[in-house]
Amino acid sequence: MGGQAVQFVAGGLTVGAIYALVALGFSIIFNASRVINFAQGEFVMIGGMSAVSLVAAGMPMPAAIVGAVAIAGVVGLLLERLAVGRARNADVVTLIIITIGASIFLRGLAQLVWDKRIHPLAPLSGDAPIAILGATIVPQSLWVIGVTIVIVAVLSWFFRRTLLGKAMLATSYNRFAAQLVGIEVRRVLFASFGLAAALGAIAGVLIAPITFTSYDAGIMLGLKGFAAAILGGLGSFTGAVVGGLVLGLLESLGAGYVSSAYKDVIAFVIILAVLVVRPDGILGAVKSERV
Repeated sequence: MGGQAVQFVAGGLTVGAIYALVALGFSIIFNASRVINFAQGEFVMIGGMSAVSLVAAGMPMPAAIVGAVAIAGVVGLLLERLAVGRARNADVVTLIIITIGASIFLRGLAQLVWDKRIHPLAPLSGDAPIAILGATIVPQSLWVIGVTIVIVAVLSWFFRRTLLGKAMLATSYNRFAAQLVGIEVRRVLFASFGLAAALGAIAGVLIAPITFTSYDAGIMLGLKGFAAAILGGLGSFTGAVVGGLVLGLLESLGAGYVSSAYKDVIAFVIILAVLVVRPDGILGAVKSERV
């Protein structure tokens, strides 16, 4: 593999890891409520912008990252408690419209709290490029990929070893059966929004040193994360990771070998193709009927 190909693959894996984190947020909330949360991208924006503000206020980077994730998590919990939770008896389409409205509201609020300018964020460990197999990779890309691997491992442990994680999995498999065995579905939904918001915020903090951030940074990242979730199979945690990485690689290779003008189109072409050919996604659940 030549240096140029390595460069494209490294770039694809970096952005794909961010898409995977956003897609995981979509899947977590979808499993808990069957709602597609189109405000997920705004959690990415809030994470990045909060980190920029906290660092500018003199807070050390580790504390700023924790603070940014906490702020986004609180926003996610408030969104569930004040908007989605209050309309829990509404149909799914109404709930989706509520999340779209919340996305627009949060974007407008971000303009008031911050501004419309593009803001940089310092990388976590310097910006001197690293030469790998003829390609040059910035250290922040390694942070993105490494942190995503750690998060996936922690989430795997969380869902398999903790009571709340098992309750989330049970709710995703069968909400009614989960209620019958005493699981508080409302609590699961509340926690799901907080967890999804935290994942989005981490994605926002990780990508900000590479692409910078602004009040509208979450729009495209949210849509790409949704495309990754659809590609992998909406509701599948493994599918969200695979979908994100595949989408990132396809985008990077397409921009490198075809044209960068089509970079953003690729995600939406993939959504249409998957919905036509395999609506359940790459790793989506295969429906079967017991006789």
